[in-house]
Amino acid sequence: MKNLYKDIIINSQIAKTQLAVLIDPDKMEIKNISSFIGKVNRSIATHIFVGGSEVDTNIDEQILEIKSHTKLPVILFPGDTNQISPEADGILFLSLISGRNPDYLIGKHVEAVPKLSTTNLEILPTGYLLVENGKKTSVEKVSKTTPMLRADIDLIRDTAKAGELLGMKLIYLEAGSGAIQPIDSDIISKVKGSLNIPLIIGGGIKTKQDLNNAYGAGADIVVVGTAFEKDESFFEDLLKPEFKITAN
Repeated sequence: MKNLYKDIIINSQIAKTQLAVLIDPDKMEIKNISSFIGKVNRSIATHIFVGGSEVDTNIDEQILEIKSHTKLPVILFPGDTNQISPEADGILFLSLISGRNPDYLIGKHVEAVPKLSTTNLEILPTGYLLVENGKKTSVEKVSKTTPMLRADIDLIRDTAKAGELLGMKLIYLEAGSGAIQPIDSDIISKVKGSLNIPLIIGGGIKTKQDLNNAYGAGADIVVVGTAFEKDESFFEDLLKPEFKITAN
């Protein structure tokens, strides 16, 4: 699969709803992938992200199983270099620009180069910003960085813009897996207003209203993880063609 970034740009320009379903390999058994991906295929999902802060599972095997059941692009969302798989279509090359841990700003990236050079993955440089959500997340624990304060919207906006000016192709605002609160609409709106590149929003998206809020504020891609896995009623809201975005 080619031109992942080009497709994201085109879909953003025509305001097509883009939804990524995040699969944490440690929380998804091989035997359950077929039925889960069946749900994903019946939904409005446009991408599948695979990864987590800490992953011990054979990610190659899981991705091959995922791809045997869907034509959606599979993009790595890695928490470390052990999550790089040549079986995926692309990788979010995440730089945690909200923190100051050199390992997650550039160190892990250098470590990843030998692995990436042997794959055909489409590499998507992504500025990654962790925003406080009401509880400590696994990203915070693993990266040993502090989330940005929700109240400091100008700093969040300027950090995202700095990522774009550094050459990032995507900006990802993350509240964290299982977040109590998703990213606020006013944060999304201000950040989006400063960018000329697509904006991804993830963490704490549990309801159709959360989705509406994110898309209405300017998100180009919204990421859904645990809510999609656990809440059947939320899944029903995401079925196509019935699902419609209601702008705020």
